[in-house]
Amino acid sequence: MTITAGAPPTHSTPAALARGFLTGGVAGTSLAALVVGGIIERVPLFVAGLVVPAVYGLLLFLAGAPRRAREAAVVPRTALAMIESLKAIGGESSDVPVRFDLTVAPDDEPAYRVEITQDINLVDLPDYRPRGILVVQYPPDRPWRVRIVKRPPLEWEERAAGARLDSVPGPATVSEPPEGCAFGFVVLLGLLLGAAAVIGLFRADLFDEDATARPSFSSKPSVASSSSTSSTTVVSSASGTVALGPGQSMLDKGELRRAVDSLTKGKGKGVGEGNDKGEDKGNDKGEGKDKRAALTVVVQERLLSVVFSPTGTQAPQFDPGSLPYERFPALVEEARTTLGIRSPQTWQITADRLTGSLTIRVGVTGPEGAASLEADGQGKVVRRTPAG
Repeated sequence: MTITAGAPPTHSTPAALARGFLTGGVAGTSLAALVVGGIIERVPLFVAGLVVPAVYGLLLFLAGAPRRAREAAVVPRTALAMIESLKAIGGESSDVPVRFDLTVAPDDEPAYRVEITQDINLVDLPDYRPRGILVVQYPPDRPWRVRIVKRPPLEWEERAAGARLDSVPGPATVSEPPEGCAFGFVVLLGLLLGAAAVIGLFRADLFDEDATARPSFSSKPSVASSSSTSSTTVVSSASGTVALGPGQSMLDKGELRRAVDSLTKGKGKGVGEGNDKGEDKGNDKGEGKDKRAALTVVVQERLLSVVFSPTGTQAPQFDPGSLPYERFPALVEEARTTLGIRSPQTWQITADRLTGSLTIRVGVTGPEGAASLEADGQGKVVRRTPAG
């Protein structure tokens, strides 16, 4: 049984459904703009795919300011709680995220169970033990948002010191009301309609079979298949992908480096000649090979995608060959095992310089939700975002 403490479902109101539809529309539009802009080499469209979600997020933040102010003005309720169990779920800094299973006992309401995650300083971690009594606070209308009070008032500290609480059965757990089918449906509908709108507007450029009907910034995209490795490579001036066959992984030793090299080592002014070692050699006209700068690199289990930087663009770019690919398997393993995802299902690595410096993000998903970690250009982890 899941207790909601009388809290109304927040995702069933018309305003919430409209916001979900708009969010899905923005997501679908921006993703389609990135893909279509890269394929047809429209820099403004590609940049719009990056800017639109950022602007929409800012607008959502500003629109939610009054609601956050009202929530902050609500006096939180204070209660005693007992630790049923706790588990540190990672972290290398002084504050470690810890997942608590608590029995909360309000003075004037029935006790209930709740699971929370809160950062605890390493120095204070020994003070938290199973069966220990804590002082907690939570909003009256959202009892699942429990936070441990690390320095409670003297009165509550004395109550906690002498209190004895009984455990509440695990099934009686307070949780946030689910979003519901209607909310998920409108988000999906908005995403599909947003993507369809962009594709419809630029369908002539996408599906025009006459190569002379529109200007091209590069030669015709090339498609190559390798039967020995069961992989397919597709390269154009705007993007490139490498898809592996069944039973293979981009995390296999040397696979990522080979895939990136096949996409980024294009030809310069002319076609160079290959020697016995597979190296390109320039001719008398200064022709040879050059590496192509990238805007983003995305790695999945059997798929590598690179969005190349258009000629003359001022967007943040980087050399995809400079990424620490030898660190990628360890980063994926760390994300799968230390961020609270017990049964990881999918993972994805994204590298870009949208924030100024080269950032590598590793995201994992599972039944517990989504989690991620960030690393710098050398593959050193600098930030973790656990599930929940």
